[in-house]
Amino acid sequence: MRRFSKKSHGAVSDINITPLLDLAWVLLVIFIITTTAMVQGIELKLPESTPHETEMESSTPTLSVKKNGDVYMDEERVKLNELEKLIRDLKAAKGGKLPLVLRGDAGVEYKHVVAVLDILQRIPVEELAIATKPFNEP
Repeated sequence: MRRFSKKSHGAVSDINITPLLDLAWVLLVIFIITTTAMVQGIELKLPESTPHETEMESSTPTLSVKKNGDVYMDEERVKLNELEKLIRDLKAAKGGKLPLVLRGDAGVEYKHVVAVLDILQRIPVEELAIATKPFNEP
């Protein structure tokens, strides 16, 4: 009768996770790169102004007004009648001090931007930066 030793030449039951970890790292790097590229938010053609810089944190909420009048809070479309409540809630969550960046498309009708500014004034938002493009940029 033949005895089997602990060393057998059969199938290996261990799973090699090295390729899985390599794939996870690659996916993590791709995720990081794509999220940093999306920070700019909604695609707008900003109006031009004289160059000056104001430093804002990268986590500062951004309001964007597209050419057709659509308003976006960061990446999410918001109706004007919901915007005031959303900003009030956000301001309360931040402890009463909420900096905002307002980005308006160069071709947007003035009334759409004024409607957003009216809401920001009623809340009130004390720290507001209006994004523009310097004259010398293409």
